[in-house]
Amino acid sequence: MRVARPEFFCYYFAIMESEKTVYIIGHKNPDTDAVVSAVAYARLKNLLGFNNYKAARAGHLNPQTAYIFKKFDVPRPEYLPDLIPKVKYFMQYNVETVDKDVSVWESIVRMEKSENRVMPVVDKDGKYLSLLHYSGFAKGVLTILNPEKKHHFSTSINLIQKTLNAQPIFISGDADKNFNASIHVASSSVETFVKRLDAHASEDIVVIASDREEIHKICIEHKVKLLITTSGCVIKKELRELAEKNGVSVIVSPYSTSPTSMLIAYSMPVSTMGDKEIKTVRINDTVSKIKDILKDAHCKYLPVVDEENKVIGMISEHDLMKEPNIEVILVDHNEISQAVEGIEHYKLLEVIDHHRIGSIPTKNPITFINRPVGSTATQIAGLYKEFKIPIPKDIAPLLLCGILSDTLILQSATTTEVDREIAEYLSSITNLDIKELGNEILIAGSNVSGRDAGELVRQDLKEYTEGKVVYTVSQIEVGSTKEVLERKIDFLNELEIERRSRKALFSCLLVTDITTLSSLMLIECDSKFVQFITFPKTEENVYFLQGVVSRKKQLIPLITEQVLNYSK
Repeated sequence: MRVARPEFFCYYFAIMESEKTVYIIGHKNPDTDAVVSAVAYARLKNLLGFNNYKAARAGHLNPQTAYIFKKFDVPRPEYLPDLIPKVKYFMQYNVETVDKDVSVWESIVRMEKSENRVMPVVDKDGKYLSLLHYSGFAKGVLTILNPEKKHHFSTSINLIQKTLNAQPIFISGDADKNFNASIHVASSSVETFVKRLDAHASEDIVVIASDREEIHKICIEHKVKLLITTSGCVIKKELRELAEKNGVSVIVSPYSTSPTSMLIAYSMPVSTMGDKEIKTVRINDTVSKIKDILKDAHCKYLPVVDEENKVIGMISEHDLMKEPNIEVILVDHNEISQAVEGIEHYKLLEVIDHHRIGSIPTKNPITFINRPVGSTATQIAGLYKEFKIPIPKDIAPLLLCGILSDTLILQSATTTEVDREIAEYLSSITNLDIKELGNEILIAGSNVSGRDAGELVRQDLKEYTEGKVVYTVSQIEVGSTKEVLERKIDFLNELEIERRSRKALFSCLLVTDITTLSSLMLIECDSKFVQFITFPKTEENVYFLQGVVSRKKQLIPLITEQVLNYSK
C-alpha cells in the first residue's frame, strides 16, 4: 500500500482537535516492535508540533522489550490496560472551587461570572466538602428567609461587611470568627425595640437600623454584636466612641433597609449551603459505574476527586453525551480482536501496520499505511525520513531493535530490502552493530527458565477470526526447545484455558528456535480439527515447522488454509 505524502499529513494534523489526547498504541500483549513503534511515532508527532500525541502500551513489557528500554534509558510508555469509557475521558478539568469560608453571595457572583452551574466547596487544603448548586442554594435561602422562623444563621462580621459592600466604622474583636447571628430590623417603636433586645440579650445580636439616632444609642448601650446603619448613614462621633468602649462593631450599608435585610442572609459561609449528599467519583471509575450515581444527584453533576479527596474536576450528564477527550492511532495491528479492550468507543485516526488486513470498522475515513515489510518500526523510521525530521538519538536505537526483533536479525522470511536499508541506516547513525545488538536482544527475550507457562503463552498472543471461527496464536523465541517440551503439559493446559475462554477452535504456541530458525507448534484444539493439520507431528499435540519463524508471513497463511478447509 502506498504511503501518504508528507503534505497530506501536515494538512491532516492541522485540522486535528489539539485539545484531545491522541494515544498511539500497539496490540494487546505487545511485542518489541509494537511498543517501540508507538514511542517513535509519538515522538515524530511531537517534533511536528503536536504535543497532544502520547505513546501507550496495551500490556506489560515482555523481558526483551523491558531490557531494551532499560539498556537505552528510555522511559516506558503509559500503560493502558483497557480503554473502557472512564470518567477521565469525559470530565471537565480546571474546575473552579470555592473556599468553605467564602460568603454565599460571593460564591453565587463567581458562579454567575464563570457561567458555572455548580461549584465544589473545599477546605483550606483543597479537599472536597460539599457542592454548591442552584437548587440546593434556593432551598437553603428559603429556609433562612422563612418568616415563620427566627432569623438565626452562622456568619462573621467580615462576611457581612463584604456581602453588603459596607463601610467599616469600628470593628471589635475577631471579625473573621463565625457566630450564630440573631438578625433584627429596628423598624418598631423604641419601647418595642428595647423589649425585643432584652428578650434576646443572651444572643449575638445584629441590628439593621436606618438613621434613627436613639436606636443607634440603644444598640450600643445594649452591647449588640453588630450595628448596621443603612443608606450610607454614619453614626455620630460620640456614639462611635461609646461603641469602641462597649465593643460594639459598626458598619455602614450603602443600601436602604429592605435590600440590606435581604442581602445579609447571603453572608453565610458557603459551607452552610453546600449539598453534602452529592457523592464523589474518581477519574478511573467507569462510566457505567457512575451513571446511576449521576441519575440520583439533584444537580446532575458529580465532583471528581483524587486519592487525597482533592477536587480535580467535574462530570455531568451532559459531559457523557459529548465526544470523549481522547482519540486513537493503532500501530503494528489492525484487527479489532487484537486491539486494546474498549477501543470501539473512540475515534480512530490512523493505522500503521505490516500485517494482513483484518476487520476494524471505522466511522470516518482514516489514514491507513500498510506495507509488506518486516516490522512496523521500518515504517516509522521511513516516515521520519519522508518528513525530513532527524531521528532523535534515544529513538533510533529503539527503532533498530524493533526491526531486528521482528525479523530475527534480518533472517526472517518477512525481511525485505527496505528493512535491510533502514536497519543499516539506523546502525550507522547509532554506531550499533546489527548482529551484536540483534543477538543481545534475542538472548534477552529467549530465556524461559523459571517463567510461568501462562505468562509465556500470553506475552505475545494474538486472536484471529476467519468467518465464524476464532483461534489464537502465541509465539515465543528460545535458544533451545528442550525446556518447553519438558514442560509441555503446563503449556498445553494454558492453551486449553485460552481456547475455552474465547470459545476458539484452537489455541497454539509457536516456539521458535533462534539457533536453527525453525519452530515447534504446541496446540490444543477441537478434536474435529486435528485431521486438518498438515504439519509433521513429532508427538501428541506437537508439530514441527521446518524453516518457519514468522507467525505473520509463514504460519498464519498456512493455518488459515487449514481453518478454511475445516469450515467447508
